Amino acid sequence: MKIELGDNRYGKAENRVVRITREQSNHHILDLNVSVQLSGDFDDTHLNGSNAKVLPTDTQKNTVFAFAQKYPAMEPEAFGLILCEHFLDTQSHVTRAEVRLEQFLWDRIQVDGKPHPRAFQRNSTLTRTARVVMDRTANGSNESFVSSGVQDLVILKTSDSEFTGFIKDHYTTLPEATDRIMATQVSAKWRHDSHDAQTLKKKDFAKSYKLATQKMLATFAEHHSLSLQQTLFEMAKEMITEQPDLCAVQMSLPNKHHFLVDLSPFGQENTNEVFIAADRPYGLIEAVVNRDDAPDAGFIWPAW
Repeated sequence: MKIELGDNRYGKAENRVVRITREQSNHHILDLNVSVQLSGDFDDTHLNGSNAKVLPTDTQKNTVFAFAQKYPAMEPEAFGLILCEHFLDTQSHVTRAEVRLEQFLWDRIQVDGKPHPRAFQRNSTLTRTARVVMDRTANGSNESFVSSGVQDLVILKTSDSEFTGFIKDHYTTLPEATDRIMATQVSAKWRHDSHDAQTLKKKDFAKSYKLATQKMLATFAEHHSLSLQQTLFEMAKEMITEQPDLCAVQMSLPNKHHFLVDLSPFGQENTNEVFIAADRPYGLIEAVVNRDDAPDAGFIWPAW
């Protein structure tokens, strides 16, 4: 029996970068959590302890901060593309560079009804995400894969949702509901169909992100839901329909259950207005929705 080295990668995780762009009296804040991973010819490092091909993770960290100064006010996806390109261009033995980014959003503080130019409050309701994977191909060029996303987006609607007609067996106690609260905490990723880094760097990712999240929320609000599965598909379908250069959407939707409270012991009727919010256990609905002509995802779509 022979023991062999399998897939491997290494890098610097969770580099917390806060970049302030000062436009005279009006300031802008970009708050990122950046993780870098490199793959390639590292057999000698693992098998023999040679560090001759190891770019220290501390150097990777320094590169992230230096590039934050060099490239101000960039969208997370574009920043990830530039970092991946740099590591492939400067490290000939690296065959894949991956950058994952989380953007923590800040809103301007309102003073006398006007947004303050230099004071902010953290928007804690969601986190914007991005992932960039760049592969060195056999002919020496680079192939890029980019996904954008959002996580911890908590949404709820008080009506226009039902759940009926499901399987009922010996263990079923759940009653059918024709008018229920539907709530979830969205984790979603959407994949851009271009694999060319130069084309992707020219894309307006801010506009794309805004359109994607707006369409997701509008569909959730307006769609009469027969199940969370159906709503997931409709949300993703509408996102792709509005932006044809999005080729796939991956969603994970935990069902944040709200159960009607039995008030009969107190001589009261619950008129579908008083609920208990249960945090666990919860249903978990996950799916990928894609165009039938979607290009290969490469390694951009991780396991759930």
